[in-house]
Amino acid sequence: MPFAVFFILAFSTPDLSERGKIIYAGITYTLLMSIYSFNNTPYSSLGGVMTDDIKERTSVASVRFVTATIATFIVQGLTLPLVSKFGQGNAQKGWSLTITLFAVIGIVLMLITFLSTKERIKPPAHQKTSVKQDFKDLVHSRPWKAMFILTLFLFTTLAMWGSSMSYYFNYVVDKTALFNFLQNFGLVSIEGTAYGIWHGFLDAFGLIAQPDLSNVFAVGFSLFNMIGQLVTLAAVILLSQYLSNIFGKRNVFLICLTLTAVFTSLFFFVPPQSVGLIFTVNILKSLAYAPTIPLLWAMMGDVADHSEWVNRRRATGFTFAGVVFALKAGLGLGGAICGSIVDAFGFVANQPQTDSAIHGIRLTSGIIPAATFFIGVVALYFYPISKKLNEKVQDELIIRRSQDH
Repeated sequence: MPFAVFFILAFSTPDLSERGKIIYAGITYTLLMSIYSFNNTPYSSLGGVMTDDIKERTSVASVRFVTATIATFIVQGLTLPLVSKFGQGNAQKGWSLTITLFAVIGIVLMLITFLSTKERIKPPAHQKTSVKQDFKDLVHSRPWKAMFILTLFLFTTLAMWGSSMSYYFNYVVDKTALFNFLQNFGLVSIEGTAYGIWHGFLDAFGLIAQPDLSNVFAVGFSLFNMIGQLVTLAAVILLSQYLSNIFGKRNVFLICLTLTAVFTSLFFFVPPQSVGLIFTVNILKSLAYAPTIPLLWAMMGDVADHSEWVNRRRATGFTFAGVVFALKAGLGLGGAICGSIVDAFGFVANQPQTDSAIHGIRLTSGIIPAATFFIGVVALYFYPISKKLNEKVQDELIIRRSQDH
């Protein structure tokens, strides 16, 4: 409930002076992120304590991210159209009503999670709580340090690329070519043409491009995100657990992240008029990245197991909290880095962009995120928990826990 309240407040704009609005935004955003941390850290840790089976852990993480992908698909596809629909020209009203709708849905889903999950793995019976010792165990854990670095650069990259692609579609992609591409899917409105019920339904949500190109960016970018999420959803369901069971989580993550970096780099080279190729590259990137999504959190459960195996102490929450910190730091850094780079190249919002600014946007959409993805690949080389070691740790911990309890 507090999260929903601060979520709504953070997207509301009170009748204050310019300085007052800035202070209000800073306070509500800080409170929102604080509440989010209190909620998300134990939520992220659940997968590590619901089961001690490494295959079930991947399955649990896959279910989590299948539903998360569905939510992302809905949010990315409908947010801007809903803002436009609810606001009717008043963006402030549109955002407030849209976020209120999302907040109410969020409360219901969080209650379902609370009522339907159970923690099954307990710390060793003899273990005494010691934050100092837990922190010391983490600092000396090679798997945890590798995962911390991986998570930091992974989410820095995702935030940077996500921010940049909005610029990319708005200022780099040729809008006439984008309109013609959308026309192939019946997602445009042409005067004098009769359309069916489905077209009217999509138009009600702002998902039909107008011939004056006024909303072609919003429709095209929404379709781009929705297709990416659909491909991701299918790949998570079909590939994540299957591949990790055969090759091990680390190897699958390493190969898939390498391919993701390669496909991401291609956005720098695709011509602005080649809209079909832009969407194709996005499908390939989404397909490559998808198997890694549940593996990150399943691997964190494995790190907690490894720490318990080595130190005879379990600190699942502490283990996940450190990585959640890296995630949040990465999200903040990624957005800031993207903005700083495009500004350095002369970007000015809502204006025709110079060749230099266009070059900066293309760099942050392709080459730079590809390079930071590769830093994550390097971190995985230092992650020591192979499939064989993972199975050994699981078997020995099961025996040890049965003796302790």
